[in-house]
Amino acid sequence: MLGVPSEPFGVAATPDGRWAFVATGTSIEVLRTARAPRALAPVPVANIPVAGVGPLTGALGETITRDGRYLLAASDNGAVVISVARAEQRAAGAVLGTLVAPGGATAGTGAIEVAVSPDGRFAFVSLEDAQRAAVFNLGHALAHGFGAADYVGSIPLGLAPVGLAVSPDGRWLYATSEAALASHPAAGTGSPGTLTVIDLRRAETDPAASVVATVDAGCQPVRVITSADGTQVWVTARASDDLLCFSAARLVSDPRRALAAIVRVGEAPVGLAAVRDGALVVVADSDRFAASGASADLDVVNVAAALAGRQAVVGRIPAGLFPRDMTVSPDGTLLVSNYSSGQLEAVDVASIPVTAP
Repeated sequence: MLGVPSEPFGVAATPDGRWAFVATGTSIEVLRTARAPRALAPVPVANIPVAGVGPLTGALGETITRDGRYLLAASDNGAVVISVARAEQRAAGAVLGTLVAPGGATAGTGAIEVAVSPDGRFAFVSLEDAQRAAVFNLGHALAHGFGAADYVGSIPLGLAPVGLAVSPDGRWLYATSEAALASHPAAGTGSPGTLTVIDLRRAETDPAASVVATVDAGCQPVRVITSADGTQVWVTARASDDLLCFSAARLVSDPRRALAAIVRVGEAPVGLAAVRDGALVVVADSDRFAASGASADLDVVNVAAALAGRQAVVGRIPAGLFPRDMTVSPDGTLLVSNYSSGQLEAVDVASIPVTAP
């Protein structure tokens, strides 16, 4: 456990595994990773002036482009773009600019998660308060300077969209929404959350028409990841304490039959990560609402058992208070942000048993 300032949210690791970045609200903490992360100088991100919006309030979810050059952190109604090399060197000018949806403060704030296309040309930001995800031309911003021309449009989603994930082949973008819109067939009967499948290439040119399918995804789904081969899509349903697995192929061809497994996990699951070559999924049981008799920890789920309908939770790993987001560094270390205890947790993935002891 490494103490970090304030309330850590997003966490991302560079492709070479040497560096990690943790969003702590007002700054991005720069960490040198070697099993036990070591903090260096932070990159301030709060109070950066943005025309038509005002000063930024901070940063939440994070991602790094596949080439390792740029870190993007969700902020207000867009994202902050940071030079990884400058942040690593603690050099001036690490913040390159901001991607901002039009309309200023009235356009809908609440940026939570950010995803980037595999080629690094486009960025997608979930706007929790605006029922949509904003699409930005990141390549244009980096080449010509950040401005209004970077904004491409928005993808229509459900209520409180949060999680985003890109398929390994770059064909699909997946988004979770905590509740369905009033137009959803089940609205008014429990308001299930949804998982939306988006044609990523279509979203780059025509975001409003890029939705391919939307399916029910439990109560308040908040995060989504894919398996390394892209065949599985995993979602945490926070209010129903479930981990859901969907068949990626059926989400497109037969959405009603796409749900492949439901695993009951701990209290209020949020972040998740696939480890051990996809044999396991680690889930952050956040206990963010302090349920009676519950605790915050990390559940370890055996994927084969889950898909076979057997008991799939094979163990638990201690966590701090409100484990929220996580990422796997290429060196085999799982990094978890413990939001309420101000800690970054490092877990040795290789030491996690695949089956129950």
